[in-house]
Amino acid sequence: MWPARLSQKQEQGRKGEESALAYLQRHGLVLIEANFRCKLGEIDLVMREGETLVFVEVRQRADRRRGGAAASITPAKIRRILRAAQVYLQRFRRLPPCRIDVVAIDGVQLEWLRNAIEAA
Repeated sequence: MWPARLSQKQEQGRKGEESALAYLQRHGLVLIEANFRCKLGEIDLVMREGETLVFVEVRQRADRRRGGAAASITPAKIRRILRAAQVYLQRFRRLPPCRIDVVAIDGVQLEWLRNAIEAA
């Protein structure tokens, strides 16, 4: 999941993902997989809410001075998330209902944005 020795930025990212995971679990989501990676992209958290498969992108910023965590998701990042989700879904015979959420962490404020990214 994470390398043994992490840079400061990687350590902050790991802590952000752990905070997001704990928050989502408190709200009833179940972790299926963390840090799913493929050639085309990465999904921070793959979770389940009832019958729905939830792909979660975690973004973290120290503050909102430059638009905040949610605003940091570029069109290129969205394409990588969508491609990684498509690769992940190839393991299913019958596609489950699914959505892509974002957990935006600005400083200590966490915001869960459901269905934040939609496939075109």
